[in-house]
Amino acid sequence: MSDLYTKTFGTDPAATEKAPARANLLGEHTDYNDGFVLPTPLPYFTTVSVGPGKPGEVEAFAAQFNETLTRRLDAPAHGDWLDYVLGCVRVVQQQRVPVEGLRVAIESDVPMGAGISSSAALEVATLRALRRWLELSIDDEMLARMGQRAESGYVGMPCGIMDQMVSSVGRPGAALFLDTRSSDYEHVPLPRSHELAVVHSGVSHKLTDGGYRQRRTECEQAAAALNVASLRELDVGDLPAIEALPEPLNRRARHVITENRRVLDGVQALRAGDAQAFGRLMVESHRSQRDDYAVSVPEVDALVESALQRGALGARLTGGGFGGCIIALVSDAKAWWPAVQADHPNAWLVYPR
Repeated sequence: MSDLYTKTFGTDPAATEKAPARANLLGEHTDYNDGFVLPTPLPYFTTVSVGPGKPGEVEAFAAQFNETLTRRLDAPAHGDWLDYVLGCVRVVQQQRVPVEGLRVAIESDVPMGAGISSSAALEVATLRALRRWLELSIDDEMLARMGQRAESGYVGMPCGIMDQMVSSVGRPGAALFLDTRSSDYEHVPLPRSHELAVVHSGVSHKLTDGGYRQRRTECEQAAAALNVASLRELDVGDLPAIEALPEPLNRRARHVITENRRVLDGVQALRAGDAQAFGRLMVESHRSQRDDYAVSVPEVDALVESALQRGALGARLTGGGFGGCIIALVSDAKAWWPAVQADHPNAWLVYPR
């Protein structure tokens, strides 16, 4: 990656760091409700190199787009990929760390619009590079929270903390069991008897569109109607009160409450090495996303059904929804994939490569 920076700017970078993408196993749309999540990092990485630049300015080259963008450090968001970089600079400046100007080179093999969090990988890699260059005293958890603030405060995407946390503290081969309210987390080994497969539906998504924001607002409205600070304060015993809410608030809240329970049950299944039970929870999660949270699309639903018919123990929409990827629990991904691909020629296997 330093070669790209040197080729682009004619000098060596001050620091180079990388961060992974992720797939979420269970716990969708629970993180901004102070709930439980269960993601895992994927071996796709965004690498960021940084160095000093023209005072008051950021100049960044993204190899994925073969594009260089330049912007004042005090400029508002423009709705492009540079927003994520500049948002990270802003949160560093909020730590009273002077950043006079910088150059950035970015290289990534993380598919965009696939629901595996290309944005969090970019944020965490950028903040890691800035941490190394500027010798910042911030730990990995704080770095994740800074990435979330960059995305929510500057980019304008009201995301939860899950993506940045798993990109920052996740471990390969393990699920990150994260309580987003307390920030407590545990690395839970994935089943050795089965593999995860991530398949893109062929329908890209963009979470800065209105659907994600609307779902968050609906959850806030449901919590207010139930006189709680967040839906995390409720459990399955509160479902009768939830059912009394007006449409669609009842269904939105029902998804969050039952999804939190699925994460807790899923962790127990992983600890017990029970892949069958975990697969059943994945199927339940997808149905809840489809019917109660209404974030799936017909192409994704059909892909999930095909995955199950072709032998997956479980399959579900992963990511924010409205397109993107499914994740499936299979015994042999390479043997399983050709039949699914025959059913869905517009889909493509994201992981394993």
